[in-house]
Amino acid sequence: MIVEVSFVPIGSGTSLSKYISEVIKNIEKSGLKYQLTPMGTIIEGDWEDISALIDESHKLIFQMGIERIITNIKIDYRIDKKSSMEDKINSVKKKMVEADV
Repeated sequence: MIVEVSFVPIGSGTSLSKYISEVIKNIEKSGLKYQLTPMGTIIEGDWEDISALIDESHKLIFQMGIERIITNIKIDYRIDKKSSMEDKINSVKKKMVEADV
């Protein structure tokens, strides 16, 4: 499963990096594969592990003094075959090359 998640602490001003950096440290500790992007974080793993990590992230941000968080979650849940972040990117790149031939 591939999940993209973004956390938006409400009432924290315009800079969010202080909060997101703590969330990323927690993701690193989890051992799950992830990719930080400018607009969110993509995580690979089982739903149980990822959902627990999202819950921990909320608690971590709340412990930093935030009282409200908007969380956006996109889930790519595929059961016909295993797919990773790299697989999805490589598939697009391959089709780009094929289109040029």
